[in-house]
Amino acid sequence: MAGAVRHAGAMSDASKTVPTERDPREYVDEVKNAVRRRDAATMLELLGRVTGEEPRMWGPSIVGFGRYHYRYASGRQGDMAAAGFSPRAGATTVYLADGFEAHSELLDRLGPHTTGASCLYLKDLEQVDLDVLEELLAASYAVVSAEGFGKALDVGRR
Repeated sequence: MAGAVRHAGAMSDASKTVPTERDPREYVDEVKNAVRRRDAATMLELLGRVTGEEPRMWGPSIVGFGRYHYRYASGRQGDMAAAGFSPRAGATTVYLADGFEAHSELLDRLGPHTTGASCLYLKDLEQVDLDVLEELLAASYAVVSAEGFGKALDVGRR
C-alpha cells in the first residue's frame, strides 16, 4: 500500500469533497466540451460495470463509485470515492486511490495518457484501449475496496 496516499487535487481535500445529492448523469449531460461529455458518459458506464455501484457526485465535479474510509497516522480521517473521474477542461481525470506503482504494465498498454499523483489524465477515450482501461480500473477498485485499505495511511508522504 505504499502508493495509497498519493491523492492530489480534489480527491485529497476530504473536507470539500463529500457526497452530494446532485445527479451525476445530469452533471455529465451539462459538460460543455463535446469530447469530455462523450468520455464522461463512457466513464459512467465503464465504472458502473467495473464497480457494480451507482454513481454519486463527490463535491461539485467528481463522479464517484463506491466508498472507502481512510485514517492517517495523524488522526485525520474521512471517506472518499473508491473510484471516480472528473471531466476537466484539459482532460478527463480518472482517480486511482491506490496510485500507479502496481499498474505500470497496464499503463504501458493503455495508450496516450499522463499521470500525476493518483490522477490519470486522458484527453480522448477514443485514443486509448478501453479494455486496458477497464482492467486498470477493476484492479485499482479491487485494492481500494478491500478490507483494510486506508486504515492507517502514511501521512508523511502527503
